[in-house]
Amino acid sequence: MSEQPAQPIIDTHVIIRDGDKILFSQRGGPYGYGRWHMPSGKLDHGETLPTGAARELFEETGLTVDPAHLRLVHVVHHRQHQHERIGFFFEATEWEGEPVNKEPEKCLALQWFTVHELPEDIIEYPAAGLHGYLNGTGPLTEHGWQ
Repeated sequence: MSEQPAQPIIDTHVIIRDGDKILFSQRGGPYGYGRWHMPSGKLDHGETLPTGAARELFEETGLTVDPAHLRLVHVVHHRQHQHERIGFFFEATEWEGEPVNKEPEKCLALQWFTVHELPEDIIEYPAAGLHGYLNGTGPLTEHGWQ
């Protein structure tokens, strides 16, 4: 009996880090409405991970980052019901521009929080990657697997 190969969605998440501050966006769409997460999105066909992360960051916030300056800091293998995702979390400490909500139909707000006072209502999947990064628990978190 042969098993079907996994076909997870590949996501990129960007942790914009300014000293002890991290930029969050507040969801305005149906999934996670009103809750917080880092700028993120799905990787497009033919894109490298850093290029996709930089594109998503620009599309959501107007911040420009050189993909070569993104540092991979954590990976989350996420499962919700029967859907799988692999999230690659990048840290950016250099960028151009000021954050602007470029997707008001999907985002209620952009806000800086310190690593010492993170929002309480971060969506679980991106929270797993953020805490893996902040706590230095290793390169991989498996989230939602029983």
